[in-house]
Amino acid sequence: MVGIFAISHATGLLLRYFEVESDRGTVNLLDRARLLAHILRWRLTWDRRDTSYVAPEPLPGKFKSARAAADMIPDGACVISCGISGNARCSILFWAVRERFEQSGYPRELTWISVGGQGGRGRAPGTVEEVGVDGLVTRYIAGHTETAKSLLRLADAGRLELHTLPQGEMAHVVEAQGRGENEVRSRTGIGTFLDPRVGRGSPVTENATMQFARADGDKIAYTLPLIDVALFSAPYADRDGNIYFHNAATITENVEAARAARHNGGLVLVSVSGLIDHDAASIGLAADEVDVVVINPRNEQTGSVAQYRYWPMFTAGANVDEREAILQLRFINKTLGITPRRSPVDYALARLGARVFSDNVATGATVNIGVGLGEEVCRVLCEHGAHKRITFTTESGPVGGIPAPGIFFGAAINPRRLESSAWMFHYYRQHLDATMLGFLQIDSAGNLNLSNRGPRMLDYVGPGGASSIIDSANTVLFIGKWMQGSKVSIDGESLRLDRPGKPKLVEQVNEVTFNGSVALSRGKRVFYVTDLAVLELTDAGLTLRAIMPGIDIERDLLANSRARIVIPEDAPVQTVQASIVSGKGFHLGWAENNV
Repeated sequence: MVGIFAISHATGLLLRYFEVESDRGTVNLLDRARLLAHILRWRLTWDRRDTSYVAPEPLPGKFKSARAAADMIPDGACVISCGISGNARCSILFWAVRERFEQSGYPRELTWISVGGQGGRGRAPGTVEEVGVDGLVTRYIAGHTETAKSLLRLADAGRLELHTLPQGEMAHVVEAQGRGENEVRSRTGIGTFLDPRVGRGSPVTENATMQFARADGDKIAYTLPLIDVALFSAPYADRDGNIYFHNAATITENVEAARAARHNGGLVLVSVSGLIDHDAASIGLAADEVDVVVINPRNEQTGSVAQYRYWPMFTAGANVDEREAILQLRFINKTLGITPRRSPVDYALARLGARVFSDNVATGATVNIGVGLGEEVCRVLCEHGAHKRITFTTESGPVGGIPAPGIFFGAAINPRRLESSAWMFHYYRQHLDATMLGFLQIDSAGNLNLSNRGPRMLDYVGPGGASSIIDSANTVLFIGKWMQGSKVSIDGESLRLDRPGKPKLVEQVNEVTFNGSVALSRGKRVFYVTDLAVLELTDAGLTLRAIMPGIDIERDLLANSRARIVIPEDAPVQTVQASIVSGKGFHLGWAENNV
């Protein structure tokens, strides 16, 4: 049976390989074969583990098996796991906690905190979804919930209390617990669903009995349960139990979570890939701040990449060939089916997003770009050398380089340095010039929903880092489709709307994740870049600035929008350059006043 399962999945990967192989601009034949072998090896062994493994050499008592570490977690504890997307998953500890519960019924009724998204969308094993078992976790608090399907299913069934908070404020509360505090006051979330004055605050499920956001003057005070247990993955330890983060892809909340748990009298459980020699100058977390070290030779640097075979491209100070690295990551994501198949219209939208970005963001800027179509914009920007003129960052901590896409989101290619997520969100407060993010809905007031896809808990996305990032950025660009499920095609150098879909511009969004009037009152510039047109938020409302060639304002835009669109009388609506649609002769430069 296992053989049939393996063959089935290997066949699926091979079929995707040939589909990707036909896509122009991918890696060469030899590298494709090498990467395919890498993907197959990972895909066919990604659930292998030995939770009872202990290193054969004599080591101090704090070196234990994953199962022994899981035995130390008490019932009712508040546990935090660190990492983001496929980066630095503490898989062996997730599995050990689940195995102990299934065999003994303990630990029970845990509160679990994840700042960044750590699920596998119900497909990839070894993620936070391993603890999504009825009775094991009864409260889940996360910034990004969409990928944690097993936990969302429990919430859907009324078996789990679900909360969401902005990632920046979560990281800062974790940091605060390490110094004996447990509250952060912030402007983030004012006028949104996170604001108890107008929204529900942190609870997502109706059965929630706690509230982690409260109105406090002109700010919101955010808090978390006191952390009892911190779980995370790190590259290495020495024989004394000191922890090292070099050759990591991300650091996220590792240090802050450990110090919070220690200050609260709790436990710090760390899985590492192996042992290295003591190096006082490189210690990331001292041995006296760690209770248990679990050696797991299968620890990953990032999704599919074993730590002992780490990829230098993700490490601080790396200097690999950027074009080749991007092509390799793109190939892996497409072969795995992680990245959505992009159409020529999507690529035109990415070029439009890059042009709006370059027209409104100065060189030298510090920038954050989110997942989805924002990744395609980032690719276009980097193809035109933007990463040499601006500083890309990721909320998980990489500074500089090129943000990594898909399963690798959160890491970066050739980052100048790696910091913690708490550090990054502090840095954003003073230095973030621009961000580009996706959206689900836009309304007449310029409000955005990017956190809630529908009425079921399984549809819930959470604000992720977006709320914190938007609150810090001077210029905010949202990118997405004008309609969901529409069919748009390219006809030469023009676009044609062949079939309308469900409008994403609505009278009132289902959930306010971004408040347009609050953004304007703080002097932010806000743009909405879609496949059909570009809008800007002004005091008059959603103001039309540009349309794609071939698109008719009345027939294609206004007829397919439930939101009120302002057509300016003082300035003509521009038609986008044909090169953005076709890609022929497309050149990206910065406007003179932005250089």
